Amino acid sequence: MLFRGWGDALGGRWPDVATAVDHVGVVHLVVTRHALVRQVLADPVTFRPDNALDAVTPLPVAALRLLAGHRFRLPPTLANNGGASHPQIRGIVADALHPTRVAAQRPWLTGLVRERVAKLRAALDAGVPVDLHADFAADLPLLVLARLVELPDAPVSAVKEFARAALELFWAPLDEARQRALAAEVGRFHTVLRGFAATGGGLAARLRAAGHSPDVVVGALFFLLVAGQETTSQFLTLLLHRLTGEPTVRAGLHDGSVAVADVVEEGLRLEPPIVTWRRVAAVDATLGGTAVPAGTGVVLWLARAGRDPDVVPAPGEFRPGQRGSRRHLAFGAGAHRCVGAQLARLEAAVVVSEAAPLLDGVRVVRPPWYPDNLTFRMPDAFVIARP
Repeated sequence: MLFRGWGDALGGRWPDVATAVDHVGVVHLVVTRHALVRQVLADPVTFRPDNALDAVTPLPVAALRLLAGHRFRLPPTLANNGGASHPQIRGIVADALHPTRVAAQRPWLTGLVRERVAKLRAALDAGVPVDLHADFAADLPLLVLARLVELPDAPVSAVKEFARAALELFWAPLDEARQRALAAEVGRFHTVLRGFAATGGGLAARLRAAGHSPDVVVGALFFLLVAGQETTSQFLTLLLHRLTGEPTVRAGLHDGSVAVADVVEEGLRLEPPIVTWRRVAAVDATLGGTAVPAGTGVVLWLARAGRDPDVVPAPGEFRPGQRGSRRHLAFGAGAHRCVGAQLARLEAAVVVSEAAPLLDGVRVVRPPWYPDNLTFRMPDAFVIARP
């Protein structure tokens, strides 16, 4: 992963100041300390979100033409919006994901998870390996999100392929041939979103009623489909994988001495699906004693901030409920804090409650593999079996 290289470049040190690191030919200021990361996130005037969705590897003309052929646009909507329209757009999305509406999904989600767990347990008992990513976690957040915001009627597999293609196209180091292939896939699905934005109900209809253009509606749906469900499915896989190596935590869940909510928060701290986020300095600034000229791209290392020894006493250990555990920045902070945080927590809590017993007495046949990506972990198959 990129961060192994960054760790080498920093000599294993995690200084209080921002540190310049080169990636795909661009020098970034990488912020590692919790207090500094939070400072940047809480100040969208000095450190704007304009570059949040910019392609990490600049798109070649051939890929740009493919996207243009599908009328692909990403106007400022949510994560990349530092303008006056952000509060209203965010408010409409937040209402669709209101905690009351989210909580109402628990019975349905619990039933679905229990059904899947029963099938997985039967397979394991029969000596058949199971994939906890593909067969369990991958589509759960998408199914819940579709109920809340009335997403377009598209095959789950197509939405998942689009979301992962977008994460790779905009946040991975790529060669030109791969960029063209991904641009074609992302562009095709973007066309589907344009049609839904013009006629769909639910969230799309509420955004249209508020006077937002079709491009803005598409941009909001694009972000929700990419970040609103794919990151949560990644986290569910990451957390289950982590729990296979935490028998004491699993035992505590079983006897009630460890709270499910504490397990979820410690998982978010140690295994966040989004490991970095970006900002750009709007004016000349100073960060931790380091000068940050206007126009400088800043990479906020959220995952490293969660392991800051100034925040938690045992930064590298999975200790649910330890002091500072809930101060992680897995959902960001400030005006752009993840609007789906409560939904992600609910989904993770249900999965931990219902699926953790599956992990007792199993062996990991294939741990998840993580591609090279600036921001997202993107785990793939996670296969377990009985010994």
